[in-house]
Amino acid sequence: MKATVSKDPASHPALLVEGLEFSYTGGEKVLGGLDAEIGYGERVGLIGPNGAGKTTFFLVVCGVLKATAGEVRLLGEPVSNGRFNPDVGMVFQKPDDQLFCPSVSEDVAFGPRNMGLPPDEIERRVTAAMAVTGVTGLAERPVHHLSEGEKRLVTIAGVLAMRSVMILYDEPSAGLDIRSRRRLISLLQKSEETLLIASHDHELILEVCGRVILLDRGKILADGDPRRVMADEALMEAHGQEKPHSLVPHNVRHSHSALGRNGSRRRSRRNECGGA
Repeated sequence: MKATVSKDPASHPALLVEGLEFSYTGGEKVLGGLDAEIGYGERVGLIGPNGAGKTTFFLVVCGVLKATAGEVRLLGEPVSNGRFNPDVGMVFQKPDDQLFCPSVSEDVAFGPRNMGLPPDEIERRVTAAMAVTGVTGLAERPVHHLSEGEKRLVTIAGVLAMRSVMILYDEPSAGLDIRSRRRLISLLQKSEETLLIASHDHELILEVCGRVILLDRGKILADGDPRRVMADEALMEAHGQEKPHSLVPHNVRHSHSALGRNGSRRRSRRNECGGA
């Protein structure tokens, strides 16, 4: 009889990766011996240049791709290739790879429906997920009529509706306007799930994650506090990254005086009145 999976943080990490390797058929190694441990409730950023292996790593973790070598254990159990596992959800980098149902509400309900949940529970989950992502008003819209930003939010809602223990976000802020990006950041900050977030949006990583992993050419080059790792300008530049703007010292004092229409500086109204 198959043992019940323990989700007790004291018994094992949420994700354990040991000696993980992956190669596409006839190609060089995309992942070259990764070792990592992610605890329950951690929010971990994954950064690195294009082609570093971030998306491939995610696809191996959720069982879409089978590791060439090594071991991946999710919630204490080996990952089974090709099997639907609602305990891990993934928001794909390209929304069109994830959306295929006739309407938004049907797409968000796809995961819970395949989990075999009763209709009333599916409805509750879909309603809650669409509300938190701000897509309730799109419920009956055909997915192919949505903007890229709207599609992104719908894919996130679909994963949230499954209430997975771990969620893998692949470039979640891509295509979002300022308001939607702030909503996403707030959502991620309040999340109780274990999160792995691959993103070129380093400011988002700083706001959301307590840990960051730098991946390049299939290898982990750094793992630690985001403000320490990403403040290392030499390390970041060596691996095609840029030090986040918020970590760059700003020594130049900004003038608060306004510019006139002709480009000359206008005195403040306070100075005009003789104020200090």
